[in-house]
Formats: sequence, structure tokens, C-alpha cells
Amino acid sequence: MFSLLVNIPANAKWAQNGVTVAGGNGSGDDTNQLYCPRGLFVDDDQTVVIADVRNHRIIQWKNGDTTNGQRVAGGNGAGNGLHRLNGPTDVLIDKETDSLIICDRGNGLVVQWSRRSGTTQGEILIDKIACWGLAMDEQRYLYVSDHGNDEVRRYQLGEKNGTLVTGGNGQGDGLNQFDWPRYLFVDRDHSVYVSDYSNHRVMKWNEGAKEGIVVAGGQGAGSALTQLPYPYGIFVDTLGTLYVADSWNHRVMRWTQGAKQGTVVVGGHGEGAGANQFNGSIDLSFDRHGNLYVTDRSNYRVQ
Repeated sequence: MFSLLVNIPANAKWAQNGVTVAGGNGSGDDTNQLYCPRGLFVDDDQTVVIADVRNHRIIQWKNGDTTNGQRVAGGNGAGNGLHRLNGPTDVLIDKETDSLIICDRGNGLVVQWSRRSGTTQGEILIDKIACWGLAMDEQRYLYVSDHGNDEVRRYQLGEKNGTLVTGGNGQGDGLNQFDWPRYLFVDRDHSVYVSDYSNHRVMKWNEGAKEGIVVAGGQGAGSALTQLPYPYGIFVDTLGTLYVADSWNHRVMRWTQGAKQGTVVVGGHGEGAGANQFNGSIDLSFDRHGNLYVTDRSNYRVQ
């Protein structure tokens, strides 16, 4: 996730019925369909860019285009050629180079694809990495979660090895460990938030810290407001309020700073395909107007 600065009032509420802005036409590989979407990125003009995992592509939907998206990377079947992707899990836009940066998880790569028309292949930024999530700070440092090594590394664009930022102490539930880190968010202070999937918590690591702080969950898997089973996408607003895609409970949760439990923002009405329901809420983001976007994996749509 790029550190988009979104000012959201502390008492904000969202409509409980979502509007489908991408997909929603069943699973498939047509341009009006998605197949198990995961990571998403919302650009300044409300263009939504989606990691369409099982179609092995990145697809974008422009604001107001309710019928069809446009394939912008991959989509040539699963494979390891530079014109292909294999199960991409996250994507962001690097505005400086007008390019997409993609976690090509199945190939163990982070790749970059130009957004210029006519682009038919990407280039490798980082190889041999079990990446899942991406984030970028305002200095254009790239942060990547590596669930193979249970760590997060920071890279200057172009460097291959990067610097260890969080984790790297083996798999576990200590404050200096992760158990399958998923998505990331980096705030203005370069604090790194990580959804620590199999520890059922979200961790915050202040810049330079040797261990993290549990800022949400950490009470095991379950549906109580203190719990966060298998968290995925995360977002932090300018007040430091954390928003989490609670896929297991088909809802989005909000945790204010220091809170011992979260509140339900949207969803939480059981698994389903209604406008107020999700079937696997996987990632989330906001646009600069404070509208919330959620990838609804098994409904094959973005709400």
C-alpha cells in the first residue's frame, strides 16, 4: 500500500451497502470479470488497480467504467516469462515512473511494468523473494513482506538485497517475529504496519525498533471485537486509526490508537453476496474523498 494521506474524521461512518466498481459478473477472465482478486490500489483519479490472482494479471477499472476493466500487466496465463505473471498478490503505482510495481508471488519476484500503452512485458526489480505485500514511502523506498523469511525488507528502487526493517527472527509469535506476514502500510513517520496473518494480529514497528507493538488483535482466531482472525489488507489514516480487512468474519474493522478492541465499519452480516455482505474481504483502500474500497474475493468483485 502506498502511504496515501487520507484525513478521516474520528466519528466517520460509511454506507452499509456497497457499490460494485469492478467485476461482479462471476469468476472468469473476461475484462468484466475477476477471479479471486486480492491486493488493490486506488489512484488519485479513483482508478482502481487490482491484483487478479487466478487470472495472473493486473487489471484496472477507471472511475465510472462499470462494465469493463483494462488489462495492464500479465494476463497471458501463468508462467515465468517477463510477459507473464503467476498469482500476483499485490500492486501499487509508482507515480514518478508511471509504472506498476507488482508482487509476482508465484514466480518469487517483484516486477515493474510501465503504464505506457504498448507495454507487453515487465522487468525484474527483486528476485528470489516470497513476497506477498508491497508499500512505498514518500521517498520512494519500497517495502516488501517476505513470508518465506517472516520479515519485511526495504529497498531503494534498483537495489537487489535491501535492508531488514522488521522480523527476520524466524517464524513465531514473539514481538520480534511474524508467522506469515501479509500486507503492509507505511505511515509518514516510516512506522511499518504488518498484518501478521497466522498470529491473528496487526503489528506496528516504529522506525528503527527491534520489536513491534500489537495494535490490533492478538487474541487468537474468533469473531469477538477483540479478535482478528487471519487479517489481510490494512490502511492507516492521518489520525493513526487502523482499518483491517477481517476476511474470516467477512467485515472491515477499525481500531483507534490504543484501543483494546475494534469496531465494525462495513460487513459483518455473514458470508454472502448482498450489497452489505462480503465473501472474503481481502484488501482495502481509500480514495482521497474517504470512500472505502474492498476486494471481495469469492464474490469476484471490488465494492
